[in-house]
Amino acid sequence: MNADLVLCADTVHTMHTLAVGLRPVEAVAVRDGVISAVGSRRDVRDWRGPGTEVVDLGPAVLTPGLVDGHLHPVAGLSLTADVDLSGARDPAEVHRLLAEAAESRAPDAWVQAWGLDPNVFGGRPLTGSLIENAVGGRPAFVRLFDAHSALVTAAALRIAGVDGPRKFDQRSTVVCGENGRPTGLLHESAAMELVLAHVPVQPVAARAARLHELLRSMAATGLTGGHVMDLLGDSEEVLAAAEDLADLPLRLRFAPWCDPGVDADGLAALIAAQGRGGRRWQVGAVKFMLDGTIDNGTAWLETPDALGESTAALWPDADDYTAALRKLAAAGVPTATHAIGDAAVRHVLNALDGVARSATVPHRVEHLETLPGALIERFRRQGVVASMQPTHCGFTRADHSDNWSSRLGAQRADRAWRCRDLRDAGVPLVLGSDWPVAPFDARRGLAEAMLRRPALEPDVPPVGPTQGLTARMALEGYTSHAALAAGEPGGGRIAVGGRADFTAFTVDPLRAGPDELADAPIALTAVGGVVVYRATLSTESALAR
Repeated sequence: MNADLVLCADTVHTMHTLAVGLRPVEAVAVRDGVISAVGSRRDVRDWRGPGTEVVDLGPAVLTPGLVDGHLHPVAGLSLTADVDLSGARDPAEVHRLLAEAAESRAPDAWVQAWGLDPNVFGGRPLTGSLIENAVGGRPAFVRLFDAHSALVTAAALRIAGVDGPRKFDQRSTVVCGENGRPTGLLHESAAMELVLAHVPVQPVAARAARLHELLRSMAATGLTGGHVMDLLGDSEEVLAAAEDLADLPLRLRFAPWCDPGVDADGLAALIAAQGRGGRRWQVGAVKFMLDGTIDNGTAWLETPDALGESTAALWPDADDYTAALRKLAAAGVPTATHAIGDAAVRHVLNALDGVARSATVPHRVEHLETLPGALIERFRRQGVVASMQPTHCGFTRADHSDNWSSRLGAQRADRAWRCRDLRDAGVPLVLGSDWPVAPFDARRGLAEAMLRRPALEPDVPPVGPTQGLTARMALEGYTSHAALAAGEPGGGRIAVGGRADFTAFTVDPLRAGPDELADAPIALTAVGGVVVYRATLSTESALAR
């Protein structure tokens, strides 16, 4: 056969069939980036040729390559600029991190930060004054953890020429006080862009190098691919520059945005973009933003939240969203819609009702953070894929004392991230991180989908423990169900003719305890039959144990 690569392991979870005849699968052969044979170690001698690389992973466990179903690796290079506040747990820590970054900079130099959890302020109103002193009056742009809102300083507003409320084509807000002056809180992308247009951005070449570094880090957690829910700004230039350096360590599938106000030419451009790409990236869907987030009061709920907010879609006319979605669906374009609130999820399902079903043109809903039981059966009946990020449970608390739960109230908060109910109903469920909103580590993603609490923190009470997935369901969410969400039925499995994307664990993801899995090194990651990550000596020693 003259395979290019042969991988052997004591355990192989094909996610398709566990045996070839009566023999367990122990070996997989690859040629030209495709799986050419599966069998036992005895078959290897028939597969190898003079140029075949044979890697015997011993007690490792080989699975199809893990795919993050929702992330932002290219746009995230700018979203994660400068100061990381994701670990800050009180206002003093936020102040210290921002002050340390600002102190060595010129008085007019920008300070950027990201990952700010509004819960650290204990319910205090979010305004730019919370960060003003920390940066010494400098222009600053600080993203909240969900990337749907930002705090900015007075200097930033002055530079951007923002001195009062603005009107937008979508429901974005420059939050203003009773005096009509901006408070420094900006909700949603159109409002944030007023200031972002003046914030320095790294050159394309620098971001291309950072993209390789980021994707290599992702590969080290077992990821071989990702569904990228944007294609913003100069992303294609960054991707081209990155592929000039080397092949991307991960396979990426992009869904450019369809924004409110889109016209016929805009829809035609989105249709024409499908299939465009490079060696390991390709446009393969379109992304809609139907609502915002619960924490910011910009989600779309059936009834208002505790503050009287989250009452409308981001699209001023939700029927325009429906028309755009149906136009793309009729052209054979897969769609993914961000819908967090229950009213938003219901509207997506209504918009898709009657749309022709196709395994190769899937339509999916992203996030669905609070979900009425009556809508679950509609997902199954309409063949709609659910895309969820159970790691986001970590931003809430089991006792409902967090901002997200307080806004919703106990009844709706108890319907949080209903992963198990969807799977039990037969709904395809792809799992992801939404990086940089949450960490991308695929091992922790698997563990937290089962635990419903942060991995390696056993003292933290789980959020909705009955919604925890089985180990196999979680692994399917990163493999075979990720393939279903990408319109690749039969993908995400180890079978002849399939993509040669593999993840090798040092523990069995179907048998190890979730906390053990979250902390276990990855032995090897391969994309298209090319090894993109291989364990260091210390990891190999861990494997031998």
